[in-house]
Amino acid sequence: MELILVRHGLPIRETSESGPADPGLDIAGREQAQAVADWLRTEQIDAIYSSPMKRALETAMPLCEALNMAPTILAGLAEFDRDATSYVPMEELQAQDHPEWHKIRDGRWDELGIDLPAFRARVLEAIDHIVNAHPQQRVAVFAHGAVINVSTGSVIGIDDLFWFVPAYTGISRLHASRQGRRGIGSINETPHLHPSFPTGR
Repeated sequence: MELILVRHGLPIRETSESGPADPGLDIAGREQAQAVADWLRTEQIDAIYSSPMKRALETAMPLCEALNMAPTILAGLAEFDRDATSYVPMEELQAQDHPEWHKIRDGRWDELGIDLPAFRARVLEAIDHIVNAHPQQRVAVFAHGAVINVSTGSVIGIDDLFWFVPAYTGISRLHASRQGRRGIGSINETPHLHPSFPTGR
């Protein structure tokens, strides 16, 4: 079967005083979501899965509407920052040389309150669930940068949580079997994106 992994579109920035920050897409992000839907709608897609976080679910919706399909929400596809009270895109933190970016760059996950082994295990369990539920099918999965890094990196033996930075709505493809075989079909396809779109790179 084939997994089409799609990073969410560009989100707004958000800070919450009452709970986890869960921003949706900004204007450019909605345009990216429509662009990736237009690109993928001609493929034979049998199911659509999404992280429960707004930025992923809102990215999935144009394709769901185009194919008249409802997304399956899978908690294991949520990003590692799902409990954070503020959200700033990692690319912005990097551009600002922010102290939080230094922690991410250096892999100081404990200082960020992230249990990396638990996050990896959660993501891979979610991917295995999708693979086992859809033999010989093609499934679109809308998720997040670190989720996609874990999913692809595990295939080629890379443990770095950010071994590449997926573009906003960048597409990566995995080929998988219920017997545990995995292969990478592509990494970070972006032909659907207009040059003026922010890519997250």
